[in-house]
Amino acid sequence: MSVRPGDNGPGTPDDPSAALRAAQEDGDEDAFRVLYRAVQPNLLRYLRVLVGDDAEDVASEAWLHIARDLATFRGDLDGFRGWAATIARNRALDHLRQQRRRPVSSEQDEQLAEVPAREDTAESAVNAIGTDEALALIATLPRDQAEAVLLRVVMGLDAAGAARVLGKRAGAVRTAAHRGLRKLADLVDTDPEIRRSTGGVTQTRPPTLKEVR
Repeated sequence: MSVRPGDNGPGTPDDPSAALRAAQEDGDEDAFRVLYRAVQPNLLRYLRVLVGDDAEDVASEAWLHIARDLATFRGDLDGFRGWAATIARNRALDHLRQQRRRPVSSEQDEQLAEVPAREDTAESAVNAIGTDEALALIATLPRDQAEAVLLRVVMGLDAAGAARVLGKRAGAVRTAAHRGLRKLADLVDTDPEIRRSTGGVTQTRPPTLKEVR
């Protein structure tokens, strides 16, 4: 199965959930393209924070893996997003190892308190500014917080889905996301340059996690 640009074929479902079933059950390439268009933009944003300018290449590798193993996937569209994010994350970490570079590690949060994730704060903090600026801000967070915010807000996964991607418990992901979102909201509220950027999309290239010290 390959991903090619173009219009959907006759009878191809436009709904990503229906497209997932058609791609799995019938190997429908047009349905797979619908699925790709639904997931790729946010997957690419996630990878941009992990590997920067190499995100497109890593995403291509991830989609080859996804296409190859799609028949083995079991679950709904939300589960597919999490599965795709897991594959993309693994490809990103492999890429960093091959380049002899690794994302900056952070202390593991062992406090598994069930803290609300404050998605409303996340949406206001991330959506109030341009995409590049938002990713740049997220990349300044500690790695566990950055990935939790990316998976929950950008990829749209719930705490359990994000936890499966990261190999952590849902409580740890909620805590990391909560802390990261508070920091983002504080930055948006207090930094005058960020406030000025809310009027339009900036052209700032987001730093990657491996660049943040």
